[in-house]
Amino acid sequence: MRAIKMTLYRTSRDARLVGYLEEAARNGKQVAVVIELKARFDEAANIGFAEQLEGAGIHVSYGVLGLKTHCKMLLVVRQDTMACGATCIPARATITRIRRACMPTSASFTTDSLITQDAAELFNYLTTGYGAGRAYRKVLPGPVWLKPALLERIERERAHGADGLLTFKMNALEDADLTRALYQAARAGVRTDLVVRDTCRLRPGLEGISESVRVVSVVGRFLEHARIYYFHNGGAEEYFIGSADSMKRNLESRVEMLVPIEDAAGRQRLRAILDMQLTPNRDQWLMHPDGSYERAAVGSNDRGCQQALLDWLSAERLAPNSTRKRRSPRRLARRVERSAIG
Repeated sequence: MRAIKMTLYRTSRDARLVGYLEEAARNGKQVAVVIELKARFDEAANIGFAEQLEGAGIHVSYGVLGLKTHCKMLLVVRQDTMACGATCIPARATITRIRRACMPTSASFTTDSLITQDAAELFNYLTTGYGAGRAYRKVLPGPVWLKPALLERIERERAHGADGLLTFKMNALEDADLTRALYQAARAGVRTDLVVRDTCRLRPGLEGISESVRVVSVVGRFLEHARIYYFHNGGAEEYFIGSADSMKRNLESRVEMLVPIEDAAGRQRLRAILDMQLTPNRDQWLMHPDGSYERAAVGSNDRGCQQALLDWLSAERLAPNSTRKRRSPRRLARRVERSAIG
């Protein structure tokens, strides 16, 4: 390994991440960290981490003036190749010891050359502030490219009419432009499934407007935090995971990133997660046209989609033909809670 680059939005004093970065720097690796100083409620802590990292000889930068760096990226440069762990690795879910146990999320670690080059390009933007002429071939970075790309894909789905399918999972749907585009797609007959934990401006089931839309919220043992965007695209399916919610602040005032998931195993896992949460279960709440919610009607023995996901991943990892190292159930549960994917 030659270098590590990462963004740091939030962590905690008892997390081991900072120590690992310092150790890498002591071992002669090039380490660069982009820290967001205006992470809400953690401003003072992040200033302290920045000073600590700089004291260890790590190059620390603070992003682009006027934009909050909200994307979560890790770029590992090896002797002959680059491996990029890009997006949807929320710091509050994966590198904070207390919070990582209660916020299921998703992550991707890939050696895809185009994705790693895109990640390197975004890091160059974050460390120099110069964005003119930059090109991205696979990832969807915000704020310049992300929102137009989402609107373009929703419009593309609208052109498929009743054969179209959109499935989004996010914390909130608040952006007016995206909400309007989803209404237009629904009026064209596009089936739209939304898993929205918090605020949702779109109302499902309105006659002649959003009859093909379903909105559910998952409330269970864990605080849902993953973002997944699925586009059927006439059979040429697209899956994206990332750091961005469909909110105006995320799409227009923050540096975000969505990364495509192209391998079959990753797509199967994302589809399984979406199907578990869209199937009626004890953790699911359905939104009515008036904006009120009603808990899904299921039997008292239903285990809920979050427990179903834990059980599924545990069985998969402990299967006799699994290539993964077997782990104790308790340790395995902690790892699954930390990340719903891979």
